[in-house]
Amino acid sequence: MADSYDGLAGVYDWLVPEAVLTPEGAVEAFAGPLAVLDAGAPVLDCACGTGQLAVGLALRGFPVVASDASHAMVARTRALAARYAIDLAAVACDWESLAHRGWDGSFDAVLCVGNSLMHAAGKTRRRAALAGMAGVLREGGLLVVTSRNWERVRERGSGLQVGDRLTERGGTAALTIHGWSIADSWEDPHFLDVAVALLDGDSGVTTHRERLSIWPFRHDELDDDLRAAGLSPESSTYADEVERYLVTAHRRADAPTSPGLSPTATP
Repeated sequence: MADSYDGLAGVYDWLVPEAVLTPEGAVEAFAGPLAVLDAGAPVLDCACGTGQLAVGLALRGFPVVASDASHAMVARTRALAARYAIDLAAVACDWESLAHRGWDGSFDAVLCVGNSLMHAAGKTRRRAALAGMAGVLREGGLLVVTSRNWERVRERGSGLQVGDRLTERGGTAALTIHGWSIADSWEDPHFLDVAVALLDGDSGVTTHRERLSIWPFRHDELDDDLRAAGLSPESSTYADEVERYLVTAHRRADAPTSPGLSPTATP
């Protein structure tokens, strides 16, 4: 995951909807689940990408830590925070390493959005990732996860999806292409080939491409994984016909902790 997204960091804006391309738009997209948070509640965005959501949260007054497995994405997050003059800690860290950051029980909310959980390599690693997120939540703390509807993706099968129009960002147009390689079994890795062809005017076309490894999961499996990680699922927007859905859960009192870690340590 980390190395692949390093290659896509520079063109990631062409891969996300325009509505969430600003910090203000990104945080507004999650205003519903975040409405339960008190003012000043500490938040971790543990799949921060280019930092739009993390910076948006900071602009709303939340103390924010941003993390991502991709060093290039973390660099973009830091640059965005500097542009907005926001004091925000951004670190390169995968989910299973959260327990070693000294953040045990430190956050009122953890967000893992942007369909990121698909990159955890199978059920064991997915549960380990969720346990890492649960471990940094306070008791009763909120976890927000978004996911593709993998039942629909697998039903469509392998194939090529070419954008039906050019996408323009900052005066530069691009064509996006997604190539799906769907395995026979849910348990086997699937692959997504992503290409962004930038139209450089007189310079022609520059194409950025990466192959991403994916381990899909059923929506009811995600509920089981959350429970196994010490979390209680609360709500889900899953429906058979939707392409993406959002799940919320809370850390249970009996969730496992990481012994020896201090919640007061700084990132």
